Amino acid sequence: MNFHPFNDLELIAPRPLLFIAGDQAHSREFSEEAYRLATGPKELFWVPGAGHVDLYDRVGLIPFGKLTDFFRTQL
Repeated sequence: MNFHPFNDLELIAPRPLLFIAGDQAHSREFSEEAYRLATGPKELFWVPGAGHVDLYDRVGLIPFGKLTDFFRTQL
């Protein structure tokens, strides 16, 4: 209850960040807030029709192409 993940978000900067979230996720507002607070190169990618836990194990929803592109261009 004492962990506040957004408090130190600036410590990640200026590293590139890729946020991936389901557009139906109950946690959507947290992704939007983290993206808003992040500095440096950043991208927020919404997976259509996916909820929060869908991206854990529904392999067909995981955007592997987006991950590949991100790592190829940012690493």
